[in-house]
Amino acid sequence: MKKILILNGPNLNLLGVREKSIYGDQSFEQYFDELKSKYAVLDLEYFQSNSEGAIIDMLHEVGFDYDGIVLNAGAYTHTSVAIADAIAAIKTPVVEVHISNVHQREEFRHNSYLSKNCKGVIIGFGLDGYRLGLESLLG
Repeated sequence: MKKILILNGPNLNLLGVREKSIYGDQSFEQYFDELKSKYAVLDLEYFQSNSEGAIIDMLHEVGFDYDGIVLNAGAYTHTSVAIADAIAAIKTPVVEVHISNVHQREEFRHNSYLSKNCKGVIIGFGLDGYRLGLESLLG
């Protein structure tokens, strides 16, 4: 059974509550339950933190044993060399996901420090981007 972690960064604990016009009205926990049901053949885990260090620690913890990581680092995508370095240091493939189309948003969101160290990037497909990320790790 493949073991995959979905890892969410800052403010994504507020999905379903914050900026519904951008992020929708479903909580991630509700969506994660749907993913677990749809992908019952996978060992899916979920972790969210608003702390950069906790995200790095989790990448280190699972990055040599798991079969994949789907990562939405939130705003850390555009600022964190440390998370980029953590992705480069591990063996587990990472797929970068963004719920909104970051290229239609503020200029600072157009740059990702993480992308060059990831297997791929999925942008702008809402929560469905996580499913697409899982599919890319299964193929």
